[in-house]
Amino acid sequence: MDFRLDDDQLQLREALRTFCDNEIAPGAEAREHAGRFEDGLIAQLAGMGLFGLYVPTEYGGAGLDVVSYVMAVEELSRACASTGILMSAHHSLCVDPILTFGTPAQKQRYLPRLASGEWIGCFSLTEPGSGSDAGAARCTAVERSDGWHVTGTKCFVTNGLEAQVIILFAVTDGADQGTGESRQSTGQKKKLSAFIVDKDSPGLRIGKVEKKMGLKASSTAELVFDDCLVPKENLLGERGRGLKVALTTLNGGRLGVAAQAVGISQAALDAAVAYAKTRRQFDQPIANFQAIQWKLADMQTQIQAARLLMYRGAWLKHRMRPYEAEASMAKLLASEVSSRVTNMAVQVFGGYGYIADYPAERYLRDAKVTELYEGTSEIQRLVIARKLVSEPDWVTR
Repeated sequence: MDFRLDDDQLQLREALRTFCDNEIAPGAEAREHAGRFEDGLIAQLAGMGLFGLYVPTEYGGAGLDVVSYVMAVEELSRACASTGILMSAHHSLCVDPILTFGTPAQKQRYLPRLASGEWIGCFSLTEPGSGSDAGAARCTAVERSDGWHVTGTKCFVTNGLEAQVIILFAVTDGADQGTGESRQSTGQKKKLSAFIVDKDSPGLRIGKVEKKMGLKASSTAELVFDDCLVPKENLLGERGRGLKVALTTLNGGRLGVAAQAVGISQAALDAAVAYAKTRRQFDQPIANFQAIQWKLADMQTQIQAARLLMYRGAWLKHRMRPYEAEASMAKLLASEVSSRVTNMAVQVFGGYGYIADYPAERYLRDAKVTELYEGTSEIQRLVIARKLVSEPDWVTR
């Protein structure tokens, strides 16, 4: 059993760390206050090839493995969590479903521009009345002679302002408009279909842009579809099988969120260690006190455990082996560790941890959302438990 990264992965990590420390981290606080990405940042990321990490070289990507991808998300998130989710959502939630379910023509049209960073991608599943219950969706797509006509509202769309390509889910068949309870009682199910939607499609507009607790530079927007016309050839996967596309995509997205959470945790630990070594009380650095040392030790141990689960899920995904439950475990542990670690970092900083002049409070705010999006911690526990019950020997394989 070899836990070592190979030489190429190590070189990539060092190059990314240098780039992030020099180019991304210094602007993190300014992005936080501005509530947006500064001009030129996306071009910088594109210049590093960071929007096509595991896109095959035939489509203009770097053709790297999934472990390298999550490692990149971690490094970016360590420097700036908003920048990390920009790249993670682009890859996991837009590039990945096109790679997995797209036709040759769709791949040829979209992947080269997504890989180059010319186009940014996003994922549009959640609605005001449907979060964990995707089957409660009300956004509809009606097929007519000139294409699909989409009507409805989507919310909480990460990269909603920056994206030119949207992976959209809408009801196309068996559209019962009742609640989840009524659907169960009647046995009827809505059938979702997935679509690739261009940002300039007629009938599509950006609605409310959310003000958030953390990740303030990352846009979280509402998308409004008012008889939006989508070409027939932009159906992604099979008609009525959109839920499969969504769930498969979210499995990969959970690895990205795990990487984001690990990166935030590492940033918090790094800051706490540096502060503990310089902050003096009772004529000595507080790093000499056992109470502080134990906090740092717990932080390091939990981060490393989350990182190894993340790497395992990425390793399985790259080898096209089942990884759904492993992705949920990685996301569950990494996100909850991130909340604990960032909270402990604030405690190490003491009163200064509550002050915006220091980064600890930003890390705490940025960490919380990793327990919520792409499946709450409660949903991850359901996924893991169902796998365990249905395949009792799963953990021993």
